[in-house]
Amino acid sequence: MRKEATSRVMPDIAKELAADHAGQLDWVGMDAIEVPVSISGADGRVLQAPARVSAYVNLNQPQARGIHMSRLYLHVDQHLSAETLTPRSVHGLLREFLDSHAELSDRAWVRISFDHMVRRRALVSDKQGWRRYPVVISGLHERGHFSLELATEVIYSSTCPCSAALARQLIQEQFRKDFPADRALDHEQVLAWLGSEQGIMATPHSQRSLLQLRARLLPSFQDFPIVHFIDLLEQALQTPVQTAVKREDEQAFARLNGSNLMFCEDAGRRVRSALANDARIADFWARAVHQESLHPHDAVAVVSKGVVGGYGAHTEWVA
Repeated sequence: MRKEATSRVMPDIAKELAADHAGQLDWVGMDAIEVPVSISGADGRVLQAPARVSAYVNLNQPQARGIHMSRLYLHVDQHLSAETLTPRSVHGLLREFLDSHAELSDRAWVRISFDHMVRRRALVSDKQGWRRYPVVISGLHERGHFSLELATEVIYSSTCPCSAALARQLIQEQFRKDFPADRALDHEQVLAWLGSEQGIMATPHSQRSLLQLRARLLPSFQDFPIVHFIDLLEQALQTPVQTAVKREDEQAFARLNGSNLMFCEDAGRRVRSALANDARIADFWARAVHQESLHPHDAVAVVSKGVVGGYGAHTEWVA
């Protein structure tokens, strides 16, 4: 038995009633909207990932009770579910936010958070595995001006130069004890000593470290250079964490750590040098965090491009 369709007017409280306390609001919207996004991979394939989206507009009509939350949600669903994520698609989404709130808002903001999976080869062996890189893309449309930011982070290993020097000193002292100056050196005996635990009786401390990047992009580019930025950071740091590892890969990783001793300051300078002349970036902020094994606290260095009034002028982004 079919239900008869009924025509009725449903109440719209947000539209019909004025606010009890009049006033403008900087931002109103929703957080953690669940939606899939499609991203162009480094090989040209389109990859899909689950995302969480924040969608906001301002409310510049003091007497208006509220915005149209459902419109924001539907625009997010329609745009992000159907289109590949590009600077152009983000710009279009923000324009839809404003067009649907023309009488209420003149600013719109969106933040799209997801994990980007990248296939990584081992250092030496023929093995490979997956790495997960968190990505946040943010767009702001404010009084006719569109700005875009991409944030990501990479994990790497850092070995302390000071600790390495102290370890070498202890190894030298142990060698002096085991091989006195007045005794002739035996090549095979020294070689065996170097391969023993006694020979390497001190090791420098190293730790898993984190490089966080926020890059303000020039919106004229056709896509989001996610893997490009990740590769730039990992190549600058030289010791990104690995996926599948055989013994020959672990040995190669140990060699990389030994030849790339770095304080957090060194990591920050390497990254700044790698990003400074990238044509896609209007401004950047990078934070190297060495989660030390020696201390219960972290060692941190922050660098920026140095744009007047840009990231470097904001002290709240240091920590």
